Amino acid sequence: MSDLATTADLEARLGRSLTASEAAKAAALLQDASALIRAYIRRDFTAKQHDKVRLRPVGNRLRLPNRPVNAVHSVTAIGWAGMPDLVLPMGTWGWDGLDVIELAPLSSDVWLSLPTVNLGDELADTYEVDYDHGDNVVPDAVVAVCCGMVLRVLLAPSPVEGMSAERTGKYSYQMTQQTDGGSAGASVRLRETDKELLRQAGYGPRTAGTAEVVL
Repeated sequence: MSDLATTADLEARLGRSLTASEAAKAAALLQDASALIRAYIRRDFTAKQHDKVRLRPVGNRLRLPNRPVNAVHSVTAIGWAGMPDLVLPMGTWGWDGLDVIELAPLSSDVWLSLPTVNLGDELADTYEVDYDHGDNVVPDAVVAVCCGMVLRVLLAPSPVEGMSAERTGKYSYQMTQQTDGGSAGASVRLRETDKELLRQAGYGPRTAGTAEVVL
């Protein structure tokens, strides 16, 4: 999976090329920052076609886990009432154009060849959805946060977290306390300020949704 920002993005923000020392660290730091952002938002920002996911409904709704949803190709009821898996016709489900699929009980009005079995108004417990999702281009706000996380480390005066200044010769250092987690140290951090920027741009984490079935 590609990083959410590149060394070219870092250099554009610095206004110069990375030094040899900075370049040696940049790749790993970009990878770490990308992983932290993806884990927080629960979105990979990578376009995928015909991705298949198995979900359990909440009520009569399936909420697709990856955004943005670009197309929904099919919805299949899995192991329903002892029958083989059934690819549902459009009359029994609808996509809201965002990330929710609404389900309706099957009837002969929408599927004349429905197998002869008493399903009543019950819905299946599990569905498989075939859909396209993801971004072709990483959003600018996400690139900005990723670069900021990495540059804090690359430009830190010391690799020791909490140390904001140091001096050679007669060695001295200065410690500072910051409201969002202190100085950078040797590894990237997703600070509260970073999370707030992502939330303001519309990329906050989801708090609830359909349960994905892990096979």
